Amino acid sequence: MSSPVSLPLWLVALLIALALWSTLTVILLPSARWFLRRRVNRVLERVDQKLHIRLQPFKMTKRRVLIDRLVYDPQVLAAMDAHVQEESMPREVALARVERYAREIVPAFNAYAYFTFGYWLSRKVASNLYRLRIGQGDTTKLKEINPKATVVFVMNHRSNMDYVMVSYLTASKTALSYAVGEWARTWPLQQLVRSMGAYFVRRKSRNALYRKVLERYVQMATRSGVTQAVFPEGGLSRDGKLRAPKVGLIDYMVRDFDPGELDGKHDVVFVPVGLNYDRTLEDRTLLKAEAQIESGLKEQKPGRRFTAWTTARFVLRNMNLMLRNKWHRFGYACVNFGAPISLKQWLAARDIQDPRTMPRSERFDAVQLLADNLMESIGQVVPVLPVALVAEVFLDRKGPVGELELAALVFKRMQSLEQQGAHLYLPRSDRRYAIECGLRMLVLRRAVENNDGLYAAIPAESKLLAYYANSIAHLK
Repeated sequence: MSSPVSLPLWLVALLIALALWSTLTVILLPSARWFLRRRVNRVLERVDQKLHIRLQPFKMTKRRVLIDRLVYDPQVLAAMDAHVQEESMPREVALARVERYAREIVPAFNAYAYFTFGYWLSRKVASNLYRLRIGQGDTTKLKEINPKATVVFVMNHRSNMDYVMVSYLTASKTALSYAVGEWARTWPLQQLVRSMGAYFVRRKSRNALYRKVLERYVQMATRSGVTQAVFPEGGLSRDGKLRAPKVGLIDYMVRDFDPGELDGKHDVVFVPVGLNYDRTLEDRTLLKAEAQIESGLKEQKPGRRFTAWTTARFVLRNMNLMLRNKWHRFGYACVNFGAPISLKQWLAARDIQDPRTMPRSERFDAVQLLADNLMESIGQVVPVLPVALVAEVFLDRKGPVGELELAALVFKRMQSLEQQGAHLYLPRSDRRYAIECGLRMLVLRRAVENNDGLYAAIPAESKLLAYYANSIAHLK
C-alpha cells in the first residue's frame, strides 16, 4: 500500500490543472461573486437613501435577458423574416446576425462601477482639466417633471468630454444611458463604456435589420423609464457651429409613443442642455477634418495607432508643463439646463393624436419640427464663455488692439448678448476678469500675440478663433 506510483508528467500536470479549476469554480468564484454582489447592494442602498435615485428595473436586468428579449421581439423577428426573403439567406444565419447586433447594442450596466469608479473618474477628469461650472437652469420646472416620465437630456456636441461632464453633473440625480459612436469600440474602453450603461450605435449604417434592432432597444429603454442623453447633431461640430439635428433616435421614441396613457406614466420629457468650453481637446483635429471636406477630399479618420500616439504625445506634453510648473487648466467649462419639453404636451399643442398611426411622411415632418425646436432650445442655453467673447472681437478686428479698446469692444458684445437673453458666464462675476481669462487662454494657444501691450490675431490661427467664436454665432 505504501509503494510509490509512477505517473506521466502530462497526467500530473492535467490533475493539477483540474484541481486548480475545481478550486476556482467551487470555492473562489462563488466567494468573489458573493463579495461583489454585497458591494453592489451597499452601493444601491446608498444611492437610494442618500441620493434618492430609483434605478429602473430595466437597467438592473441581466444583460443576457435583455439580449434575448430584443432578439425575440415580434417586430425584430418580422424584420428578420423580411431580411431573409430579401437576401435569400437561411433563417438561422439571419437570427445569428440579429443576436450579434443585440450583443453589440445592449449595455452591461454596473451600478457599482457607475456610482463609485465612474463618478470618481468623471469628477477627477472634469475638475483637473477645467474649472467646471453649472450656469443657469430652470430648477422649478425641472423639479415639476413627473417622476413616472422618461427624461431625455438633449444637448449640443462640442467634445467627447461631454459624456464625462454631464455624467458627473447628473450623477447625484440619475444614471444616464448614452448612445455612443463606434469610436469607443476599442479595448478596454468598450468594456468601461458598457458598464456605464452606454449603448453603441453605428451612426452611418443603412442596414434595415440593424436599424430595427437598434430602434426596438431604444423604444424598450424609453418605455421602461431609462433616463437617456442624446446628441441631436449626431456628431461633433467640426467648425464650432450648431449643426442641423438628425432625427434618428428621437424618431424611434416618437413612433412608439402613446399619448393616451394616463398619469404621464410613459410621457417623454426632453431637457435641453447647452455645453461650452474655453478649450475643446479635439479642436485642431476637428478643424483638420473640416478642411479636408472643404477641399473636396474624403474625410480620413485617424487609425488606432495614430490616435494612441497623438493621445500619448498630448499627455506627455502636458505632464512636462506640470513638472515645470507651467501647466494651466483649460479654462472654464459650463453647462446650462433649459426648460423641459413634454412630448405629450408638444403633440397635443399641434393636434397630433397618435404618432404611431401617422403616415411615415407626416410623422417624419413632425419629428423634424420637434428636433428643430429642441435644437433651438439648446442654442438658447449654450453658455457664453470668455474665450468665445474675446475670439469674436479678434475676428472682427483686423489690426492690433490695446487692452482698453479690447475691453470696450467685449463689453459692447456682452451688453448685446444680455439684451437678447443669452446666458453669459462671468468668472467671479467680474467682466474685466472674464476678458483677462479669455485673452490669456488665446495667448497660451498661440492664436493671439502680444506686442508691447498691443494684441493681434495670428493669421494662421484664424480658423481656430472662428471655431470658438462660432460656438455663440447663433446668438447674433
